[in-house]
Amino acid sequence: MIEWAKDEGPRLAAIDVGTNTIRLVVAEVEPGGGYRVLDDEREMTRLGQGMGASGRIARGPFERSLDALCRMRQIADGFGVQELRVVATSAIREAANGLEFRREARRRCRLRLEVISTEEEAQLAFKSVNRLFQLGGRAVAVVDIGGGSLEVVLAAGGVIHQVHSLPLGAVRLTERYVRSDPIAKRHWKKLRRAIDRAIGEQIAGLPFVPEVMVGSGGTFTNLGEMVQCEREGRMTQIRGYEVTRGDLVQLLARLRDSDLAQRRRMCGLNPKRADIILAGAAAVTRLAKRLETRNILVNDRGIRDGLLVSMIEELEGAGGEPTPPAQNRMEWVREFARKCHANERHGNHVARLAVRVWDQLQGPFELSPGGRDLLEAAALLHDIGYLINHAKHHKHAYHLIMHGDLRGFSPGEVELIANIARYHRRAVPRKSHENFRRLDARDRELVRQLGGILRVAAALDRTHTQAVEDVRVRVVDDRVRLRLVTRGTADVELNDARRKSGLFEQAFATPVLIGMARPVKHAARPRSGARSTAAAEREAADG
Repeated sequence: MIEWAKDEGPRLAAIDVGTNTIRLVVAEVEPGGGYRVLDDEREMTRLGQGMGASGRIARGPFERSLDALCRMRQIADGFGVQELRVVATSAIREAANGLEFRREARRRCRLRLEVISTEEEAQLAFKSVNRLFQLGGRAVAVVDIGGGSLEVVLAAGGVIHQVHSLPLGAVRLTERYVRSDPIAKRHWKKLRRAIDRAIGEQIAGLPFVPEVMVGSGGTFTNLGEMVQCEREGRMTQIRGYEVTRGDLVQLLARLRDSDLAQRRRMCGLNPKRADIILAGAAAVTRLAKRLETRNILVNDRGIRDGLLVSMIEELEGAGGEPTPPAQNRMEWVREFARKCHANERHGNHVARLAVRVWDQLQGPFELSPGGRDLLEAAALLHDIGYLINHAKHHKHAYHLIMHGDLRGFSPGEVELIANIARYHRRAVPRKSHENFRRLDARDRELVRQLGGILRVAAALDRTHTQAVEDVRVRVVDDRVRLRLVTRGTADVELNDARRKSGLFEQAFATPVLIGMARPVKHAARPRSGARSTAAAEREAADG
């Protein structure tokens, strides 16, 4: 861990270059991983203004934004920060001259802009919420709306399940659909339809109904302040302030009926945001309706805060004597499984059996050495989808792993682990599955093989009683023979393993014979002839 100075900790700064606003936060790190804000600056430069028509950052916003960045650089230098990171979102991602802007920021301001993906943007917003809000095991929707896009994170028990990015930023929607003042009925209908269509395309089915929405970005902050001002006649601390969907519906109606001059005079609304607040409010309100969420909490931090949390985590990690990732990463997998409230005893047993099978197949089939850790990790996590619900828990496991913080694994390895866990039951891997189609041919083969092993290993603890103590594998006469060492009866496990061996047979192109290491009265020996085809048909029908 970091050796903290007695008087003060390291100073860090983060800048978020958004489509509408550029924000800086300077903070001093405190023992325990928290921080104290030393300065908080923001400037509404409208970087993305006019981009919808031209696809380029216009000269005015280009220069205003660079001036703001250079001033923020000077402020951060004045505080003597140890590290300064700058992230850019949708405007720089999408602009044809985004690279030119980044080069100028480097030349004029000595700043290196990191263009982050929509998923990274959403995950930073989630980090902020995790730090600032005590949500416990509640199902939540974390929403961050900027000028160009709207990110949605669906999480349960503090674990990310889905991440969605929608082209519903307040500036983008305003430029495309708000063509009259006050907005005409026909323009309002087009705006509402566009929002509903984008939400419907991206969020087709909900894995759960979020109990609460936590929203960050200027739109949420201003809407919260407007509700607060109307309720209490004044504005106080806005972080954590709760508004209802009903509040938003009423406020949206007022905004629709008001012209720009009237909106600028509304209590709680930043006059500089008056031209884009209607579109932003419409996007937030329609999303809350789609998610069936009635309560919304305001987060006045967001991406910058999440970025600081990430920087502190990296700083802490660099301060000690880290064990090599290969030694640590499986314990991190177990920690993630605990966070998802997985059955640890079952997961550990399935992982041990799966690895035993892999070790004995590795020689005869020349399996990739790197596959062992991927299989063990997938086995430890294969049932974490129960955190969401039992139905389709294998698919929920895929999403949880994809968005989980599995330290020590590369993004490519995480994707493989997620796919292996995804196929521990139900349908076999097919190219019609988007998650499987994204993999290259070699990785697809590996997923089939390790997924096949995991199916059998999971079946060998079907009753969760660890009745199968070990499995012995031999390859004889082009057939794989599995012999189970059991403690007492294990008829359920034996029959389930035979039933679920189809993917294994398909992946290794060989029949699989499963029996007991010593005779059992009620276990009939399998027929090796037509069994392979029948098992494959049952697996296909099961999905």
